Amino acid sequence: MSVVKVNVNNYEEIVNSGKTVLLDFYADWCGPCRMVSPIVEEIADENPQYIVGKINVDEEQELAEKFYVSSIPMLAVVKNGEVVNQSVGARPKAQILAMLES
Repeated sequence: MSVVKVNVNNYEEIVNSGKTVLLDFYADWCGPCRMVSPIVEEIADENPQYIVGKINVDEEQELAEKFYVSSIPMLAVVKNGEVVNQSVGARPKAQILAMLES
């Protein structure tokens, strides 16, 4: 499954889908975000059991505020509509997968 662009219009549907969701909060101008992006896309392609979404904090300020995003990249794992794990900063693939599996 490919990465889904998440916005205020589809957010509720995605996080209440019954699947584990990985949300990548990013901005186009953010260097570390550009480092994480291909890893997130790879995880999406290799793991159809997860929904992987990207949220541009410049375009979706309401969602960034909802998650108290103060630094990017920020990754959040949502299960059954609840945030169960999150981290700030670039992470290697193994750490991101571990977040999803915990």
